[in-house]
Amino acid sequence: MTARILFLIAFLQGGEGRELSSNAANPIRKVVTMLQHMQAKVQEEGEKDTALYHKFMCYCKTGDAELQKSIEAAQTGNGDLENKIKAAEEQLAQTKQDLKQAQIDRFAAKEAIAETTAAREKEAAAFAKEKDELDATIAGIEKAITALQRGSAGSFLQTATAQLLKHALLSKSSDFFEEGDRQELLSFLSNKETSESVGEIIGILKQMLVEMKQRLQGSTDAENASIKSTDKLIAAKKKEIVVLTKMIEAKLTKVGNLGVSIAQMKGDLSDTAEALMADKEFLANLDKN
Repeated sequence: MTARILFLIAFLQGGEGRELSSNAANPIRKVVTMLQHMQAKVQEEGEKDTALYHKFMCYCKTGDAELQKSIEAAQTGNGDLENKIKAAEEQLAQTKQDLKQAQIDRFAAKEAIAETTAAREKEAAAFAKEKDELDATIAGIEKAITALQRGSAGSFLQTATAQLLKHALLSKSSDFFEEGDRQELLSFLSNKETSESVGEIIGILKQMLVEMKQRLQGSTDAENASIKSTDKLIAAKKKEIVVLTKMIEAKLTKVGNLGVSIAQMKGDLSDTAEALMADKEFLANLDKN
């Protein structure tokens, strides 16, 4: 095409010298000028095409090496990403296990508080019952001692207090008395003949009073110790529940974050795998061409 344009320009220029003057407005001059512009444009486009061709050929020679490096880097990156996903999944599994254990421990702590509270209430009820009985027995003994010392034993034996003492001696709470003393007191309270004098009966009652008060004091001390121990245990369990609750909240947050991170990494891995496959196909096409 370029050769044809050059020939046409030469032809027109030759004719122009033979037939035309130097008139600038000559139509043939315009055609010649236009063709010259076309020649320059054609040459410029040809140079661009040549440059693009050389550039493409250069890429064909060097681009496959660069693309191969890119593919290898992507494969290495995918391997690293797969390792990160595996590590994150293992961490997620461990976190879920820790979360489950923390929930079990918190439940156990709450159960311990409930069980300890129930046991304490049962112990408190038993102590209250025992205290009421001991208080009543102590009061009865004190009245009996006073009545005997005043010489009004007969009227005392007709009272409800005397019957209460008799009941106490017949109950299990009298097991710590010597059998002889217990029988003498039962005979006295039943208004029967006894081998003991009034003074000896008073002595037995006083000894009984001391032992009853000691027993009450021992039960009271045990009750107070149990209260203190229970309060300490419950306080410790409540602190444990607070710590476990914070741990559970942290583990739940971590489980959520790890889940999101794993999903993102798997998405990145999928995208990279698709890009890697496309690069491999492109490289194969370059090798064919």
